Amino acid sequence: MTISIGFIGAGNMGGAMIAGLAPGKDLQIHVFDPDQDRVGALVQKYGIQAASTPMDVADKSSYIFYAVKPGLMKSVIQQTLPLINETKCILSIAAGVQIRNLILWSDNKCPVVRIMPNTPALVDRGVFALCLEHSLLGSDQKDLITALLNRLGQTFILPEKSFDAFTGLIGSGPAYVFYFMESMVEAGVLEGLDRKTTTAMVRELFAGSAQMTFMQDTCISGLREMVTSPGGTTIQGLKTLDKRAVRAAIMEAVEKATQKSAELGRDS
Repeated sequence: MTISIGFIGAGNMGGAMIAGLAPGKDLQIHVFDPDQDRVGALVQKYGIQAASTPMDVADKSSYIFYAVKPGLMKSVIQQTLPLINETKCILSIAAGVQIRNLILWSDNKCPVVRIMPNTPALVDRGVFALCLEHSLLGSDQKDLITALLNRLGQTFILPEKSFDAFTGLIGSGPAYVFYFMESMVEAGVLEGLDRKTTTAMVRELFAGSAQMTFMQDTCISGLREMVTSPGGTTIQGLKTLDKRAVRAAIMEAVEKATQKSAELGRDS
């Protein structure tokens, strides 16, 4: 059976999800974005279907991903409303936009789903929060949506009250990781290593360290302790990070990003 899905918006996140889903032989994907060059590139690369308007996507798709900025969500949903009925499903990936607003803006015509992704979906290692609390959602729809997102990484079904924390920690998380990686590259260059070699080494460092966290019967603190010999080099480095309150700064960064997500929800 072929499943018809659509994307209204093909920016960084929408484009990453399209790239991950496009290989699915059971999917027919329709996409609209105001940037027609972007749509054209996706069509050429993945063989998906270009849509002329958001209404065209809504007309041809059973599952419609609204991948637009939070401030545009209301107007885009209402623009497509004449083509929304009980056979459709609205899926929002806009940060902060709450289910109650999705229901209100769509006149409760169809099931609505709230999703919070992150950009590693581009390499099929995304982490997704999925809220399936709308009463109109059927069990088959829940299973299908979860299965679709699992093609792009790992899905966690969360209550909506947890979405702001997920956004601050996981949605924004790749930027924190890249920031730390970037800092380590600069540190290597400062110590006399060439940039190309340092970048390659730091990539492998993060990839290998992350893989170790999947080892059986290990915890992250235990893995850190494995590297931290008494009186050695690592404890000196960690002492400096603690002196600069790096752990507290990371926790505050997540806290502030979580608060911003909540603000976006109030403003939507």
